[in-house]
Amino acid sequence: MPKMGSKKLEICISWSMLIWVVVVLSLQHLVGCQDVGDYNEIDNPAVLPLITQFVYSRMSNLTAVISRDISNRSTFCIKDPEADWNQAFNFSSNLDFLTKCIQKTGGDITRRICTAAEMKFYFNNLFQPSSIDNYLKPNKNCNLTSWVSGCEPGWACSIGLNQPVDLENSKEIPARTRSCQACCEGFFCPHGLTCMIPCPLGSHCPLSRLNRATGVCEPYSYQLPPGQPNHTCGGANIWADVGSSSEIFCLAGSYCPTTVQKISCSSGHYCRMGSTSETPCFKLTSCDANSPSQNIHAYGIMLIAALITLLLIIYNCSDQVLTTRERRLAKSREAAARSARETARARQRWKAAKDIAKKHASGLQAHFSRTFSRKKHPEELKILDQAKSEIDEDLYPTCSNSSITSLTSPAPSKGNKKEPGDLMQIMHEIEHDPDSYEGISLGIEDPNTKRHMPKGKEVNTHSQIFKYAYTQIEKEKAMQQQNKDLTFSGVVSLATDTEIKKRPLIEISFKDLTLTLKAKNKHLLRCVTGKIKPGRITAVMGPSGAGKTTFLSALAGKAIGCSMTGLILINGKNESVHSYKKIIGFVPQDDIVHGNLTVEENLWFSAHCRLSAYMSKPDKVLIVERVIESLGLQSVRDSLVGTVEKRGISGGQRKRVNVGLEMVMEPSLLILDEPTSGLDSASSQLLLRALRREALEGVNICMVVHQPSYALFKMFDDLVLLAKGGLIVYHGPVKKVEEYFAGLGINVPERVNPPDHYIDILEGIVKSSASSSVNYKELPLRWMLHNGYPIPPDMQKYAAGLVMSPVELNPDHGTDPTSTGMGEQSFAGELWQDVKSNVEFHRDKIRHNFLKSSDLSHRRTPGVFQQYRYFLGRISKQRLREAKIQAADYLILFLAGACLGSITKPSDQTFGATGYAHSIIAVSLLCKIAALRSFSLEKLQYWRESASGMSSVAYFLAKDTFDHFNTVVKPVVYLSMYYFFTNPRSSFADNYIVMLCLLYCVTGIAYVLAIFFEPGPAQLWSVLLPVVLTLIATQPNKSEVLKFVAKLCYPNWALEAFVIANAERYYGVWLITRCGSLMKTGYNLHYWGLCIFILVLIGLFSRVVAFFGMITFKKK
Repeated sequence: MPKMGSKKLEICISWSMLIWVVVVLSLQHLVGCQDVGDYNEIDNPAVLPLITQFVYSRMSNLTAVISRDISNRSTFCIKDPEADWNQAFNFSSNLDFLTKCIQKTGGDITRRICTAAEMKFYFNNLFQPSSIDNYLKPNKNCNLTSWVSGCEPGWACSIGLNQPVDLENSKEIPARTRSCQACCEGFFCPHGLTCMIPCPLGSHCPLSRLNRATGVCEPYSYQLPPGQPNHTCGGANIWADVGSSSEIFCLAGSYCPTTVQKISCSSGHYCRMGSTSETPCFKLTSCDANSPSQNIHAYGIMLIAALITLLLIIYNCSDQVLTTRERRLAKSREAAARSARETARARQRWKAAKDIAKKHASGLQAHFSRTFSRKKHPEELKILDQAKSEIDEDLYPTCSNSSITSLTSPAPSKGNKKEPGDLMQIMHEIEHDPDSYEGISLGIEDPNTKRHMPKGKEVNTHSQIFKYAYTQIEKEKAMQQQNKDLTFSGVVSLATDTEIKKRPLIEISFKDLTLTLKAKNKHLLRCVTGKIKPGRITAVMGPSGAGKTTFLSALAGKAIGCSMTGLILINGKNESVHSYKKIIGFVPQDDIVHGNLTVEENLWFSAHCRLSAYMSKPDKVLIVERVIESLGLQSVRDSLVGTVEKRGISGGQRKRVNVGLEMVMEPSLLILDEPTSGLDSASSQLLLRALRREALEGVNICMVVHQPSYALFKMFDDLVLLAKGGLIVYHGPVKKVEEYFAGLGINVPERVNPPDHYIDILEGIVKSSASSSVNYKELPLRWMLHNGYPIPPDMQKYAAGLVMSPVELNPDHGTDPTSTGMGEQSFAGELWQDVKSNVEFHRDKIRHNFLKSSDLSHRRTPGVFQQYRYFLGRISKQRLREAKIQAADYLILFLAGACLGSITKPSDQTFGATGYAHSIIAVSLLCKIAALRSFSLEKLQYWRESASGMSSVAYFLAKDTFDHFNTVVKPVVYLSMYYFFTNPRSSFADNYIVMLCLLYCVTGIAYVLAIFFEPGPAQLWSVLLPVVLTLIATQPNKSEVLKFVAKLCYPNWALEAFVIANAERYYGVWLITRCGSLMKTGYNLHYWGLCIFILVLIGLFSRVVAFFGMITFKKK
């Protein structure tokens, strides 16, 4: 057995050596014959595969040369030349078609294959518009003088036997006119060339058959040449774009593993046009046999269902968290308030019991004193009475002597206080006449001084914080009750109470203040002189057109479009009022509050952003709770303020919230424009009592009022009465106004409200009494003469007839309208003057918006980042309450995706460009209109908040940050329908990224439109821009100017990104289609990242423009 095994081994080795010798000899023969194409061993089964590999290697070298040459000029459509050419011409997996062609041509296949020069000639002709009807330009072999049968479509010829073959020669076309015959399967022979080019992968190139009925060689569309009876149908004749050569593309529903084999797609798979293999369908999708695509609608439905579920979870959970949190806070607040009230009542009961015990003790002491004491001590009583009189004189220097001497009871000592008999009446008079005492210190306290916090424990929990706040409030209520009774001991306690926090004082004095409207050279205020003091409430009154609001705007530094003369001094210094912006509150005439926030949320937001950053949370809670309590808003604290569309709290409550927004920031100067308009008498008095409490802390309060009741009128400390033309008629204490006018012979009739009577006189409706010779037009002049103020020159002639002391003539305080009046101008002159005035007005407005002044308020409010957090929290609550609007936006976008996806028929020749263009228009239009709401609906609120010192950067960033949520979600909503209906070749991720950047871009543009235009024009531009810009971007045969304009249009870059992402998935037989389409549109396969970058850049640039527009053109 071992001998037999060794013999078999020797025989095997001998046969192996023999086979290798044959192979080597054959290869040597091939190497020697490759130049002449003489393959004599093609019938040898052992040698034919080697010949096939050898021919394929030469074809591979040829395609490599062509790929390098063409890719240099076709970089716009070829991203990776090696990969693209491998996907088109890598036949290594199956070379059967090449073996058959070798056998068919008798071994001279290399003499029939096109050289590099001929292939370049063919491909160059494809991309030239002069090629018509698939004819190539005349060449060496096919021209007017030489037209062999190989020049016909589907036929090819061979090179001469003695002519060397160099397939890689890319410069010269060889003479090829011998032995013409039909093209091989798997190759195509163009009309006008006498050589064969291998068909790319994804094509089907069988031999054609003649349809005798039509005379057409099927499946191709060429006909036999007339007059040549021996000519038969050949092979394929063209490879071009899908529109010109769709017959060689492997049909949809089938796949072609080789260029000569076509197989129907099996069930559970789908085959797109030009496929080389069948693609398995996803789960949950339906794919029948011969299906060109998979039905993935189920995935779209699943995606939108998952998205809806996620949004519902987010909205419901967030709303539930907020509701639960608010409910817990409300419980803690109510428990703390209840505990504080019970403690206060217990304290009152204890005090009452203590007072009763003291009274009984005092009675017993007096009884024993009368029993055991025989002589009283009048000197001691006299000294005590004298001391008490001195105290009263210091506290109330304006009280009458009779009132003071009536205080004859013993002075209260520490631990034993007793009220005098007549003191109650005096204290009531002091309450109704606050100007009668000036003994309360209103000095400036150290801004770093903290309030009295509970000692021995820290206040951290909500319960502890609310308990601290309501305990303080109850103490203040008790103190106010004592002050209402205002006993002597109460006055002393009030004067020495350190619990009352004193704020930094702001006193505003103005001298010869004159405001002139630049456009019309009209005086709005004239020669207004006076002072508004801290700790007092000043009412500004006058008829319509008297300049009341202008006066407040001038004090607040908000008057624009006017030229101002005179002085406005802050605490006696010539400083800008903007330097104290952080401690100045301005309540506008309109109730500018956030309607989709609750009362408490509005107040808390203002407190968070405008109170000191160093203030503790318990103190902030105390301030907010005190304002809610003092304004009578407890019952509606958790109610939405409401908007025009959605009913909220009442108008009077809304007015009080408008005032409360400024009260919670603890201002030192509070300016209010008609805060009592629209309020009933009870609400007005409630508001005035709250302001009185603010004045107790040293706040300087100035307000415009219309027709106050007599009770309300007596609650003011000072009055500024203006006449028409902005002239002052009276400025002083309210208690002396009737005395002043009585001195002029103007007496208030019985049962007539004094302020109404004075305004009627200034309006000229009511004439002064018959005993008075004063004309209402003389009243401003009378006031100037009364105080010795300079008289403007144009009023000197009226002053001449009045019997007064000599007055000073000051020409700087006014101008004579007759001397400075301009003559009648022409229409052009008036038009030019109006344009000039308008430009100056906008210039002044921009200058005011960018006005920078040093901060003298000594209050450090939260920084940009902290305010950004507060803004973000506020916006999140607003958006949660606008969930229905958000749902409507998503629904409309969802329906748009479904409609466009169902009616769009994706074209493989344009890679779905038409559908993407429609998508860009729809998404841009819908998302722009939705994004307009971010800024257009809150312009008034922003103008008010920015004027108060809140950060514009934080506001803008918070708005934009929350809009990113929509930017992320909306592409998913749209593509969940559009993508799964159209089923493009590009991936969902590619489409999502482009759509995401598109939404980021159009959202920024919407910001610009919302800020620069009113809501109506902004919506019109939002509709117009996407349509016009997309039409420009998709305009065919654009001129150079139009091409430049298209580069500036965002739809051009979005469409290019969509098309590039889709075109990149077309390869193999689609290569020429891809290059032709991209060349026609001017797109570049390498520019997908650039398109994404430009979309993001446009979005960023739009946001920068929107932000600068917001801070530049904001209304003061």
